[in-house]
Amino acid sequence: MDHIPGTARGGGFDPSQAADLLEQTTRQARRQFTPLSPPLFTFRAVAVLVVFGGCWLSVRGQHPYTGHVSGWAIAAAVALVAVNIGWTAWVIGRAGTGVSGPAQRKWQAWTGIMVAAWIIGYGITAPLYHAGVSHPVWGLYPASAPLLIIGLAGATVAVAFRYWPLAGAALAIAVTAAAAGFGGPAGSWLIMGIGLCAVYLGIAAFTAWRQRRSMVAP
Repeated sequence: MDHIPGTARGGGFDPSQAADLLEQTTRQARRQFTPLSPPLFTFRAVAVLVVFGGCWLSVRGQHPYTGHVSGWAIAAAVALVAVNIGWTAWVIGRAGTGVSGPAQRKWQAWTGIMVAAWIIGYGITAPLYHAGVSHPVWGLYPASAPLLIIGLAGATVAVAFRYWPLAGAALAIAVTAAAAGFGGPAGSWLIMGIGLCAVYLGIAAFTAWRQRRSMVAP
């Protein structure tokens, strides 16, 4: 009878069992809150390099700068964004199956806030374009300002949820966007492409490391 846990004997959890359960629950909650996979982050790294790099190739020789992007760059961006949205939705849907309670509410809150940040960040480009805003506002805003807004919003929410790796990733995106503003209208596209590619590759490597660590953890 010595092998029967304390709960089976009616004595409740001992301190070590309670600590193990808390650690297991914490790991599960974090995996549920960040269900995205290293392959998806790697795809995003390639996608942003192609999209922002394509925009840079389209605008780098413009004198004066107009911000006009070639049709092939727009087509590539639309295709890659569509694949990213579909892949992300599929991964999130699969990871959320059977998840309920605080973890589900936290993810729903995160999703709602980030969707609003994306709409606000990129939605502002429409009235700017309609108003015919010229350089330097129109030259700098589309390349970096939306992701600066999105990155800061994501970092703020992640800190509020006390999920520090996600906060660090979102802050890295915001820092990249802020740095891109110093590259000028054309250079900002190139800085964003290279910077975001590096950020996503770093996230992919970190996520893979955490997943391996969680699999070998007792």
